[in-house]
Amino acid sequence: MKGSCLCGQVAYEVSALDSPIQHCSCRSCRKAHGAAFNTSAAVKKSNFLWLRGELLLSEFESSPGIVRYFCSICGSQLIKRKDNSDHLALRVASLDEDPGQVPELRIWCSHEVPWLDYQSKIPRYSEWKPAQ
Repeated sequence: MKGSCLCGQVAYEVSALDSPIQHCSCRSCRKAHGAAFNTSAAVKKSNFLWLRGELLLSEFESSPGIVRYFCSICGSQLIKRKDNSDHLALRVASLDEDPGQVPELRIWCSHEVPWLDYQSKIPRYSEWKPAQ
């Protein structure tokens, strides 16, 4: 699946999503995306490839060891990298193609904004999904 930023200068390809798609309402995601929640999925680094514009990326360490990458021209956030992880958090809304999946869970519901009516019936967790 291919994806890109708003201006189209940065593009990438992923061969597979390696986790369910989830909505995150934590304060960091809300502020970084300017939205009530962020929609993401884990992608193994080996399943991710920059196609163009990698030199146009800017980065911001939003929390210790967590770096968000975005287009320096249009500001679109594309991935998040966490130290010591072999996965990236892909911003699913930046895909240019249908991933063939729908969101399966919501995390950090304890940070949800009070002005949005959340009608989704998918499982929700106060913070992180419990380890299985």
